[in-house]
Amino acid sequence: MRYVLCGVLIVVASSSVGTAGSERLTMRVTPLVSYAPTSLIVQTQIEPNEANRWIEVIAESNDFYRSSEIQLEGDHSARSSRFEFRDLPGGQYTVAAVLKGSDGLLALKRQEVRVVSSAESAQ
Repeated sequence: MRYVLCGVLIVVASSSVGTAGSERLTMRVTPLVSYAPTSLIVQTQIEPNEANRWIEVIAESNDFYRSSEIQLEGDHSARSSRFEFRDLPGGQYTVAAVLKGSDGLLALKRQEVRVVSSAESAQ
């Protein structure tokens, strides 16, 4: 299933706060700027919750799409997950972490990343 990262989902991202003021989902992407081909590391932290069923991480540009998904076991799942996307070509990417439950989307985090192509760096 491919998610389109559009304005409708941005509204949902603002509602990703869990109990007691903690965030249900956090995400860190490194590096934010690099040269192609590159590897991106995406680290997610998930607040334990019985509703948690899947975490999907997506790296998408105009010309490239890659995703990875892990099944979760509710509040018994690991709090931290690490995803690595290797050999990404040049482009402006939106990296998104999507936390899903049985009834759909629970939380969304997004980060913009720039991968400089060899043609760009030669200019």
